[in-house]
Amino acid sequence: MDLILKGKVALITGGSKGIGLETAVMFAKEGAMVAICARNEEQLTTAAAHIRNQSGSDVLMIKVDVTKSEDCEKAVADTVLRFGRLDILVNNAGTAAAKPFEQIDDALWASDLDLKLYAAIRVSRAAIPHLRNAGGGAIVNVTTSWAKTPPASSMPSSVSRAAGQALTKAMSRDLAPEQIRVNTVCIGTIRSGQIEERWKREEPGLTWEQYARDSRHQIPLGRIGNADEAAKVIVFLASEAASYVTGTSINIDGGSGPAL
Repeated sequence: MDLILKGKVALITGGSKGIGLETAVMFAKEGAMVAICARNEEQLTTAAAHIRNQSGSDVLMIKVDVTKSEDCEKAVADTVLRFGRLDILVNNAGTAAAKPFEQIDDALWASDLDLKLYAAIRVSRAAIPHLRNAGGGAIVNVTTSWAKTPPASSMPSSVSRAAGQALTKAMSRDLAPEQIRVNTVCIGTIRSGQIEERWKREEPGLTWEQYARDSRHQIPLGRIGNADEAAKVIVFLASEAASYVTGTSINIDGGSGPAL
């Protein structure tokens, strides 16, 4: 299937590692021009080299902090300055934060909402005029399956991500007349630095394959997912192959989420 991404320009926040990095690689392999942004310059440099090696394409790296409005505007402006347009935005910035309600103070609530909700709002606000100028485009917000049915001790992330899902639906209604599609992917247990740290801490005697397939994870497909499996869905949603898909969410969780 031709995803019709050649010549398109994609900006990925949190693009220096994990799902963001794999998404950038896939966009580049499909012929898109890619900009990645993150806070850590060393990780950005390593990521950019990896994308070039995997795809043979150039990539723009932008050191920004998406909790700052001016940095969000800079990420978009630098991308358009370099490539001349913007067609796709992937709001992927964020980290996992999960505690019981009574252990979360105002500062943690504020920082989590700032990074996961307000960052997506800021970058989208800066990007939309350029998507409009391109004749339409796509925004993909990365959230979590926890946002639909939060388990115990899943805050503040489950709440911030639930707000991100509501944002997705509301934006999709506002922007559909301009052919700007907005969707969300709801991530379950995917291999990441945090998951690997847990594996090495809890089960150092197991190989990754053994740990990933441990029945205690309670994943119907029987294993922890890989970042590239999430990236494939994100790239599809951003592509012309999903031209009639907007305002929806797709679980990428191996079947573990109890909600559709």
